[in-house]
Amino acid sequence: MINKVILIGNLGRDPEVRHLDNGAAVAKMSIATNESYRDKSGEWQTNTEWHDIVMWRALAERAERSLKKGSMIYVEGKLTHRKYQDKDGNDRYITEVVANTFRMLDRREGGRPDTAFPSAADAPTSYQKETDSAPAAPTTGAPVTGTVTSATTTPMDDDDDLPF
Repeated sequence: MINKVILIGNLGRDPEVRHLDNGAAVAKMSIATNESYRDKSGEWQTNTEWHDIVMWRALAERAERSLKKGSMIYVEGKLTHRKYQDKDGNDRYITEVVANTFRMLDRREGGRPDTAFPSAADAPTSYQKETDSAPAAPTTGAPVTGTVTSATTTPMDDDDDLPF
């Protein structure tokens, strides 16, 4: 069985972090996700859903240091439901996502986003050296002449290797 939630959204407020008697940190926050659609009259509508997120221990401490209201984040975790009693003794129910990982999607001060999806900048150094040494394509409107080969392309001049 699988219980997995993946959300990408914006924080509605700064994380609220508490430290329990046993020293464990717990962070609570809410994330807004948006869904856009066209209604019957053809007008664009946006539906915003709010999700309660809980993070524990080191993840909570990292959230406290790095997340702020409005930050766009990627969150993975599991869906949980719990019941508690309010101060008047009434039963209350809450649905939360208990996060096991998150990644900031906002641009850092250096200008590069910290995304959940790898890019060429995250490639191993040996791969970067290999592609950096390949000839660059012209940036002008001039036609490309000649044959350029690199580690990712192979010349197509040997028809004897074709399987058909």
